[in-house]
Amino acid sequence: GHNGWMMASSALVLFMTLPGLALFYGGLVRRKNVLSVIAQCLGLMGVVTVMWWAFGYSVCFSNGGGVLGGLSHAFMNGVDGTPNPAYSQWVSHNIFFIYQMMFAIITPALIVGAIAERMKFAAVMLFCVLWMLVVYFPVVHMVWGADGLMNGLFNDHARIKAIDFAGGI
Repeated sequence: GHNGWMMASSALVLFMTLPGLALFYGGLVRRKNVLSVIAQCLGLMGVVTVMWWAFGYSVCFSNGGGVLGGLSHAFMNGVDGTPNPAYSQWVSHNIFFIYQMMFAIITPALIVGAIAERMKFAAVMLFCVLWMLVVYFPVVHMVWGADGLMNGLFNDHARIKAIDFAGGI
């Protein structure tokens, strides 16, 4: 039941990106830029998925330090059907990986709405890759990582006791 709900929730967040955001932003731009905005959302989905698989999940959700985690889960190493006790007693590690990846995908896709019709495809991709590396991955680890600098729920040694349940930061 827990895994089923997490998979359904992952699908809902994925549908918020494609087709949700892609069509919403496509409706806000001029006719000549609709395909560009949809392509940017689709491209970000691919780029962020590869980043998340290669190293993003690992630096966000493995132990390593207050600002960034280590690379123990790079390329999904050790991410299998058993739960990761640092984050859940019931949800399998691979389902948690997928669920968190959906939020990693939608977050830079939200940026597309702010830069629609203003940047070329390659510039959007480059900016979002850099933004994921400099902002998203460190903030996720600091706030939600088990040994994060600002994890007020699970890290008794956190310097800042932030509690951010829904990404409000």
